[in-house]
Amino acid sequence: MVYPIVKYGDPVLEREAENVTKFDTPDLHKLIEDMFESMYAAKGVGLAAPQIGISRKIAVIDTSVGEKAEDKIVLINPKLLHMEGKQVSEEGCLSIPGFREQVRRAKKATVRAQDVKGKVFEMTGEDLLARAFQHEIGHLMGKLYISHISALKRDLIKRKIKRLVKAGEWA
Repeated sequence: MVYPIVKYGDPVLEREAENVTKFDTPDLHKLIEDMFESMYAAKGVGLAAPQIGISRKIAVIDTSVGEKAEDKIVLINPKLLHMEGKQVSEEGCLSIPGFREQVRRAKKATVRAQDVKGKVFEMTGEDLLARAFQHEIGHLMGKLYISHISALKRDLIKRKIKRLVKAGEWA
């Protein structure tokens, strides 16, 4: 099932999501499958559960955008353990469609998370994968990428979105 992507302005995007406590259930497996399907339909490389209106600490990432099954990553209750280096690159968000900005992130990031069975694992990513880790874990903490840009640029985006809302073009 493809879920609609929740857009900026919805309160679910701006609060910390709840930890997952039940693992390896049919509901969890189905949700993760639906999250990948929703992410691919939206042409994204990552998706956090709050972006489909579900306040749970689950993120899916696939930097191959569905090209390589082995690139599919599921992060449940993730935490960033270590970050190093710097990269600045254009970043967008499925919940803020039509807007992209240069965002500074760590070049390398290590996360600790649980898999669908609840088993704890650690994983390190560089470049795009490191950016995806940071971006999606930000969502789970109620932070959007626009919190990493200048206040001026952030205010411009928010004003443009307000105009789109008023015009009925941001639903």
